[in-house]
Amino acid sequence: MTERWVVHLPMVVNDLVSAQRLARVVAHWSSVLPQVEPGGTTVSPEDEQNVRHWAFCDRRLSEGRRCVLRPEHEGDCSSCLRRR
Repeated sequence: MTERWVVHLPMVVNDLVSAQRLARVVAHWSSVLPQVEPGGTTVSPEDEQNVRHWAFCDRRLSEGRRCVLRPEHEGDCSSCLRRR
């Protein structure tokens, strides 16, 4: 067994899209900390926490970084956020 621990930070919103959006904001904000892995961010229903939905696309890019766009985005993956 490793000595790695995962921090769970419960936040409650009313729908999946809002949960994913909030999770992406928190993950980007906290990515200034070296311990944070934004690409692994997931959300789940409050009563089914074993059912997880990705907050990011999370595909690997050629330079080794991960795509930071929303899951199932259209177009090419990116290591930078796209402005709407």
